[in-house]
Amino acid sequence: MVKIGILGVGTVGQSVANILESNADILEARAGKKIIAKSGVVKNLSKKRDVTITLSDNPLDVIDDPEIDIVVELMGGVEEPYELVKRALKNGKAVVTANKALLAYHRYELQELAGDLPLMYEASTAGGIPIIGALRNGLAANHIESIQGIMNGTCNYMLSKMINEGAKYDEILKEAQDLGYAEADPTFDVGGFDAAHKLLILSSIAYGIDAKPEDIVIEGIDKITQTDVAFAKEFGYEIKLLGIAKRADNGVELRVHATMIPQESMIAKVDGVMNAVSVVGDRVGETMFYGPGAGGDATASAVIADIVDIVRGNQGPMLGYKKGLESGLKLLSKDEITTHYYLRMEVDDESGVLSKVSGILDKSGISIESMLQKPHTDDERVKLLFTTHECKEAQITEAIDALKVEPCVYGEVVMMRIEK
Repeated sequence: MVKIGILGVGTVGQSVANILESNADILEARAGKKIIAKSGVVKNLSKKRDVTITLSDNPLDVIDDPEIDIVVELMGGVEEPYELVKRALKNGKAVVTANKALLAYHRYELQELAGDLPLMYEASTAGGIPIIGALRNGLAANHIESIQGIMNGTCNYMLSKMINEGAKYDEILKEAQDLGYAEADPTFDVGGFDAAHKLLILSSIAYGIDAKPEDIVIEGIDKITQTDVAFAKEFGYEIKLLGIAKRADNGVELRVHATMIPQESMIAKVDGVMNAVSVVGDRVGETMFYGPGAGGDATASAVIADIVDIVRGNQGPMLGYKKGLESGLKLLSKDEITTHYYLRMEVDDESGVLSKVSGILDKSGISIESMLQKPHTDDERVKLLFTTHECKEAQITEAIDALKVEPCVYGEVVMMRIEK
């Protein structure tokens, strides 16, 4: 018999405890041993929980319990769960976590501390989609060329509404909050930080990259307008918030941002709150993983899959690489990112302005691929919309800085990256 202790019996924790109870027979048949949830930890004991397990408000009641074999960490946060997981590992207990923030900052320290003890984390990234297992095991024969993922259902829901129904950003954000998809402070979701934590986890498995959120490009969806949506439609693009890991000759690009992608691509067709991850391997080609990225039962499904794996004795390097045998790839700086770009700006509606703008782009070594001019509410101005041929981020940054100080250019010059 294997006994489970749960740190954090909230929505997901309750689902884990209940699935272990209600599906006990099939889980025992698949794992080869009986698995039971013994106890759990909550912050507020007076709040009613839909579980039959013993509850405590002291995490050490689980971590220091000699009968507990596997600790499931579902608390959220970074430093407190880090200390608790360290103690659990030091006590010789296997750990399963769904905590993406914890892993975004401390995955390499935890791998070193875990050693041969299992530390599993399938539920930390893309909810019920088994992307961690796919990268660690199913695609182990491949050099991973790229990962592109819709990893935040809130942003995907909002963008789907903006594109399909013409909703404005502020309106659809309020709707997402009313439906419970977005928090009262939505910054973690709409600012791209949630997706960034997940991307960092995937990039460690794919490339052995030890980066923190502060080391990579993280942008959100708050600057997208219906002007951008209309342009994307006219030129055959969809707009998605993507987490992108891309292997280049001299390293790996890691970035999270709103992205224009061709409408015919598989990932462009993913709408609503669903998540999807496209992985390109050098041998298998493109594989696509699709499913619910959040929710109690979906996330609990991934947690329990890890528990079953541990009980079966399946394990290996936590992050997919034996220490000292990583890929050797380095994280590229923001300036080294290479892709296509979209630019939106407001300019004076007079002769010579277009020539001046294109001259600034040309001076930075940027070639224009397409251009569209849209009317502005002010009759003396127009909106200029450009896409560029492939260039480096350093070039587009230089050009934007030059454009912003031109008297004929008004307000912010908005940039969005394009992946073809």
